[in-house]
Amino acid sequence: MRMFRLALINFRNSFKSYLSLVLSLSFTILILFNFQNMIDSETFSILGQRNKMYIDMLIQSVTVVLVCFLFFFVWYATNVFLTRRKREIGIYIFMGMSNWKIGSLYMIEVTFAGIAALVLGIGAGALSAGLFQMIMGAVSDIALDVRFGVSPKPIVITSVLFLTVYLFFAGKGYWNIARSSVLGMISAARQNEYVQESGGILLIRAVLGVAVTTAGYYFANKDSSAAMFGNMLCAVVLVIAGVYLLFGGLIPLVFQTLAGQKWFLYNRQRCLWVNQTIFRMRKNYRTYAMVCIIGICSATALATGFAMKERYHNMVLFDSQYTFQLLTSQPDLEERAAQLISKETDIVCQTSLSALRVDAEHIVVSYTDVLRAAREGGVEFSLREPADYETYYLSHQILLSLITRQGSEAVTLGEELFQKTETVREPCIGYMQKAMGCFYIVSDAAYERLAPGSTTLYIHNYRIADDTAFERARTALDVLISNTDENFTARVAVDPRDNDMEWIRVLHALCIFMFLVFIVAGGCVMFMKLCNDSYEERERYLVLKKLGISPRTLSASIAHELISAYVLPLSVMAVSSYFSVHALGRMMRTDLLAVYIASTLAVTAVFVLCCVLSIAAYRRNVGV
Repeated sequence: MRMFRLALINFRNSFKSYLSLVLSLSFTILILFNFQNMIDSETFSILGQRNKMYIDMLIQSVTVVLVCFLFFFVWYATNVFLTRRKREIGIYIFMGMSNWKIGSLYMIEVTFAGIAALVLGIGAGALSAGLFQMIMGAVSDIALDVRFGVSPKPIVITSVLFLTVYLFFAGKGYWNIARSSVLGMISAARQNEYVQESGGILLIRAVLGVAVTTAGYYFANKDSSAAMFGNMLCAVVLVIAGVYLLFGGLIPLVFQTLAGQKWFLYNRQRCLWVNQTIFRMRKNYRTYAMVCIIGICSATALATGFAMKERYHNMVLFDSQYTFQLLTSQPDLEERAAQLISKETDIVCQTSLSALRVDAEHIVVSYTDVLRAAREGGVEFSLREPADYETYYLSHQILLSLITRQGSEAVTLGEELFQKTETVREPCIGYMQKAMGCFYIVSDAAYERLAPGSTTLYIHNYRIADDTAFERARTALDVLISNTDENFTARVAVDPRDNDMEWIRVLHALCIFMFLVFIVAGGCVMFMKLCNDSYEERERYLVLKKLGISPRTLSASIAHELISAYVLPLSVMAVSSYFSVHALGRMMRTDLLAVYIASTLAVTAVFVLCCVLSIAAYRRNVGV
């Protein structure tokens, strides 16, 4: 009972130190709890069974990512607090307490922090469950069936997942203390703190870091037709290793080189913070590297969310280009179909073109016909007319493709060999491009040359004004087609009210929340580490003030030191995330430069806020 009470007193007295950990963990728990609550509350059932199945799978996948992230975050945070408390723990040993009792004291104390985070996270999650669902609906632009109730199941699942991870590292800390020596615990806070690496070792690490990171960027953007998973795995591993080598080699080497230049070191009181940054880099470079990697993940998650939203809109516009399409061998069917549709609703867009079935697998259309139909349908089509033996393939908008290699390939149309030089993803022939996947654009001369040995087909496209008339118009068209002669006629109908792709919009919202979790955790890691350093710097700043250095100069030195601590991970993150977002854009076949800029600015804004808070806390802790 005394041990429990002593741990409670220690936790209350050190609550400010635990506050950043408790708040960041509670935020992650809040997100995790609300994801589980949405699955249990059937929030997405209004979107249909298929969409709900996809969304539940996405949420469970995000849960796995969150738990993995939580594992490493708790690992780091508990190590930081354990290192800080070891000197205090060493004093307990001199007072006569055994290592096992001190380990138990520490385990109970950090368990209080975990329980506080769990209660705060689940409590806030339960209170904001309805609001969270409304935010999810607003971000996804979906009208959800919001439910404010909370059942025990998500509470149990969230608690079990979090406590399993957290208590594991609390037990690890207990075991660490129980097996530590008195001298090791007293000196733990200053082990390897002021060690300056030799230039040769730093140079080797710097060269390796640049080489490994560059190799990661290469694999991330390497063209591939089959081994994309392998390339992405290599890219992830190499970039992570390269980032650690950059912060452990290149960046300290640059600072040590600059510190050796008097014109740099003694200008604007840089000696007050540059040497301190060099000394700290030996101990903190792993933290900077980890924050940089978290920043890359957050920027990539945000870019993925924006890209998914853009892809969704493009795919919907593609599929809804035309409501009804007919592919027929009967030349007089266009007006008969138009008259039937007009009886039910107005036709806002109507186009037609001819095509040639050159064999069982390929249908060709002429460049001039496609250009005219695209312009009549309001589609931008800017490609030049293909050369005599060139062809363009009519494809469709995609969400993601693991095949990034683009290039010319041969295709046989009729009895002639053509080179497929371009893939057209604009809806020149609407949904039929996606449904059939066999259309090729050839030059007008090639079309005339292929016509004698081919079957002529006619493509008629209609877009209606009133979506509610879709069923009636489709029924009328089906009656017309069933009463036609034995000649070939196929019909494509796209319901404007169809919502089979709504899960993509939810994925966009999930990516936004993942960005928030990553970036909040990254900011908290930096804040915790810098605050921990500030407690160890009180004596140094006390000496500097006694030497006559003004508080204003010391305050500016602290600001420079902490700004550099944030700028270094942010700079490497900005470069690395460019390649990750560029690779994502190549898989989505779209330009994501604007998305990259927006995501980088969002990460920068969060880092600036955390930096301002860190500077204020650091100054207060060192008494400046």
